[in-house]
Order: sequence, then C-alpha cells, then structure tokens
Amino acid sequence: MLSELKFYNTLTRSKDRFTPIDPENVRVYACGPTVYDFAHIGNARPIIVFDLMFRLLRHVYGVEHVTYVRNITDVDDKINARAMERGVSIREVTEETARQFHDDIRELGVLMPEDVNLPGQKPSFIEPRATEHIAEMRVLIDKLVENGHAYVAEDHVLFSVPSMQDYGSLSRRPLDEMEAGARVDVAPYKRSPMDFVLWKPSKPGEPSWDSPAGITVCGRPGWHIECSAMSWKHLGETFDIHGGGIDLVFPHHENEIAQSRCCFGTSVMANVWMHNGFLQVEGEKMSKSLGNFITIREALADWPGEVLRFNMLRTHYRQPFDWTVRGLEESEKILNRWYALLKEFDVSSIKPSLSAKVIEALADDLNTPKAIAELHGLDSSGQKEELIANLRALGFLKDTLEQWAARRASVVSVDADAVEALIAERKQARADKNWAESDRLRDALAAMGVVVKDNKDGTTTWEVSR
Repeated sequence: MLSELKFYNTLTRSKDRFTPIDPENVRVYACGPTVYDFAHIGNARPIIVFDLMFRLLRHVYGVEHVTYVRNITDVDDKINARAMERGVSIREVTEETARQFHDDIRELGVLMPEDVNLPGQKPSFIEPRATEHIAEMRVLIDKLVENGHAYVAEDHVLFSVPSMQDYGSLSRRPLDEMEAGARVDVAPYKRSPMDFVLWKPSKPGEPSWDSPAGITVCGRPGWHIECSAMSWKHLGETFDIHGGGIDLVFPHHENEIAQSRCCFGTSVMANVWMHNGFLQVEGEKMSKSLGNFITIREALADWPGEVLRFNMLRTHYRQPFDWTVRGLEESEKILNRWYALLKEFDVSSIKPSLSAKVIEALADDLNTPKAIAELHGLDSSGQKEELIANLRALGFLKDTLEQWAARRASVVSVDADAVEALIAERKQARADKNWAESDRLRDALAAMGVVVKDNKDGTTTWEVSR
C-alpha cells in the first residue's frame, strides 16, 4: 500500500497528509445533481474528479475498504418549478432527469454502483436520494431544536447561526459579507438574517411529509439538511472526505457542517474538504445569456465521452478549467493514438492497474497533468501493455477499436473543408457589409449542423452541434 496520500483541504487551506479515520473503511461523500434538467459540462467536472478519487482510493486501500456516496437531490424548488412549467408530476421530472444523468455520465467513463457493488456484500458505492431519507432529516432537525441550535417559527424550522461560535470556518468569509448574502432571503420570522431553513411548509401541489419539531402542517426539507442526513445515514457522524464544486463552499457546505457538527457535538463533519475549480467556455463564463451553455448531452453529440473525460483531467482539478474546441481536438488526437494500440494488444487480457509513478502523481492531490505526463512516458518508452493497464484503470479504452472508430464517425458528419470555405465566404460578406449574404451563409452552416462563433479578436471558430 502507498505510504502517503496528500490532498488539499479547503478547511485547513493546506495540502495535508491523508490519514483515514478507519483504513478498513475509507468514507467519501460527493454532492451529486439536482435532477430537474440535463446536467451541464460544469456539473460533469466534479463527477469525473471524484470518480478518479474513488478509483485511486480503491487501488490504494483495496476495493472492499472504500465507501463512496454520491447523492441525488430529488426535492427542490427548481424541480417543483420545472414540473409546473411542463405540466407533469414532480416524480416524472425527477425520474426522467435522473435517467438522463445516468446515461450521460456512463459515457464519461464514470463508475456506477452496478459496476462495483457485488451481490451479497455491503455496497461500496451508494447513490442515495433525498426523498428516501426524510426520516433521517426529521431526526436531525429534532435534535437541533432540542439542543438549542434550531427553532420553530411560523411552521418553519430554522438553524440559528449565532448559536455556533465558529460558523464560517470553511469559507472564511467576513461576517458582513455573509450577512449581506443572507439578507437576500430575509424573512420576518428569522431571529437573525443569517439563519437558514431546515424545514418549511409545503405549498399546494408540492411534495410534502409529516413535519418534525411538533409542527402540525406537512412540509418539506431545506436543501442543506438533505446532505447532512444522507452522509450521516451511510457514512456516520464524521467521515474522511467531502467533495464538490467550489461554488458549494458557501452556503451549502458551510451549512452542512453547521447542522452536522451541532447535531452530534463533533469537532468536524468531514476531515478533508475537496473542491474543484470553476469551468469556463472559450475563456468566458458559461451562461445561457452568452449562448455558450453546453449540456453533457450536447457535448456527447459532438465528442466521444472519453474525449470529454480526458480533456477535463488534463487540467488540475483545483484550477479553473477552460473548455475549448482546441483542447478537445488535442485530447481526441491523443486518445486516437492510444486506441490504435488495440491493433496490437487484446485489451481484455490486460488487467487494469496503476503504475507506481502514476500513483505517485495522483497521490499528490490528484495531480492529473503529472499523471498524464507519466502515461506519455510509458508510451514513448515502449511500455505499451503497462500504458493500456493504466488507461483502463483510469476509465479509458472501454471500447474496441471498431467501436471507437464508429463512435467518432457518428459525431463527425460534416466536411471540414466545405465548412472552412463557407466561413471564408461569410467573412468576406461581412467585410463587404453584405449582411443578407452573411446571414444566408450562416444559415447554410447551421443547416449542416455547424455553430459559428465570431470571437472578439476577429477570428471565427466553429463546432459541430449535432
């Protein structure tokens, strides 16, 4: 077994040696999706990062000694709004969206519970749903009310932030900044503007359950209490690692810590808090208003899932990641080279495993750029079988060579030379201020399934949209 793993801990702001609470049961929790719409490529990043973490821990500690929990949030205001908008039941929205999510992330080479859990044995990968843990939420809420960390007001239960002396230890935000953010959701029944909802009454048509704390009207949980309940149920009062995107540090993870610690009287909820950096698209923040919002499903229409996975892992997980067509093209070129190895080797006969230098790189806070450099080193030194073994262990080479070729052919359906010629004509039309011709050429490209982007520096880039 490797002697030392080091991970950057958001809680301590340092890269610390990882020492599990129990080496016989290393416990990890990662925040999963809220199932109301297709997941976007920003959502894919933590899924891929913590899948890699799970793989590494299983390799180091043994597959039977790691428990990984990745939740699904299936009760939320966004879900209610989407169901009303579509005129369907909330259950229909959550079931359909969860199914879409699973279909998409399977293409990214992400391990699923059915891939690792063995019949008759304790599951090592658990994917709990919030609605299946309402009883645990009520228990936690009742405990918090009993010990003075929560209170009932107008059929709501709220966590009393001033009751926790070191609230804010994860995000380390200035008090005035936290208060300013909290005032967006201010309500007359709050004792402090920073207090947050643990439980609230349900409106007509919304999901509802018997309420905790003696409240007689039915209600539903707040967002933060859901993860506290699910992690407690499956990992205990304290566990080893909690992961998620950096956008969740405040308020979600901060509030999880407050609930769990105050409920159980513990000094920590998780020993290590790991957060992946933000994602941009071609150097800009991804947003629907900028027209650069990309779902995983849309990205998979243009690129094989392994290309998306490899492309993300080329950047260290804590760094901002820039999603670019050039990066995807480079990633595809590398994978094409490595898939070509299957002409010489029977991949099924090569057991997935990680080389010492690859483990050493990943053991240093999941240093994937260094790990990929080690893979290139295996390639250049002719250690092809060892390279294949590492790639398989990291979630690659899932297809046969024929399947890989067919998969790529299915998403490349345009003549690149013809596209470039039309773009050149359009550029000249724009220079001549012939806007009608420019629009005609743009529509012709769109009919080919090509999206054109005019960049600030005067260049034009394009990508296949289907």
